Amino acid sequence: MTLQPSAALLTGKVAVVTGGGGGIGRGIAEAFAAYGARVVIAEIDGARAAEAEQAIRERGGEARACVTDVREADQVAALVDTTRAELGRVDVLVNNVGHYVVRGGADFVDSTPEQWHELYRTNLEHVFLCTRAFLPLLLDQGDSGSIINLSTVEAFRGIPRHSVYAAFKGAITQFTKSLALELGNAGIRVNAIAPDLTQSLQVRYDRWVPEDQRHLIPTWVPVGRFGTADDLAGVAVFLASDLSAFVTGTTVHADGGSLAAGGWFRREDGAWTNRPERP
Repeated sequence: MTLQPSAALLTGKVAVVTGGGGGIGRGIAEAFAAYGARVVIAEIDGARAAEAEQAIRERGGEARACVTDVREADQVAALVDTTRAELGRVDVLVNNVGHYVVRGGADFVDSTPEQWHELYRTNLEHVFLCTRAFLPLLLDQGDSGSIINLSTVEAFRGIPRHSVYAAFKGAITQFTKSLALELGNAGIRVNAIAPDLTQSLQVRYDRWVPEDQRHLIPTWVPVGRFGTADDLAGVAVFLASDLSAFVTGTTVHADGGSLAAGGWFRREDGAWTNRPERP
């Protein structure tokens, strides 16, 4: 992504993006920088963090990589201290980190409390930790702010063999709504983005879909293609900017139409069916 004349959209803002070193998080970090924000990349993988920082700087943007495990309260506190000391403020917090952890999942009856705890730490607790840690700074500034939580379509529909993951993602929806009410009079907006069918570090459609099935993609995705990090980044830029000044407590479904489609699929001949022969 290259800088555009519209870079002033986020000029003067400081944005913290968790998991900003790769996938959707990196797409958001790069987009924020392209639109003028100074970006803090909070990333557990040091190599990814450095690579993302360098890519932004090479394009003329401002970025600061912070190697951080956002599941650890002491590291989150250090992230806040670094942001305050080096940039003086924070305007946007993107709680992007999340993962269903166990590839393929497991029936709930076979899951363990240890797996539940790991899913909680990865998908919900860090949202609480980061939000609580940055809120005093946002509130003390007294001049607005935006918190953006990354959720998933699975917070709004069932997903077999990932019921605990879906439960924590569903909690993000209610946390977003309720916190938006608490912070509204302080000028701080809280919203969420729910992706689906989007290429990311955890969801590798480029590897999972064999060449002889690529022609079926328009039958799986209402908009006819899989999503990209840039698709999600565009929504995040909107929610971070003053363009969304009257938007709070809501979830933007950036899912290519999959939630709207429900159980309906477009057949290869263009007709629709809720009884696909090849789901």
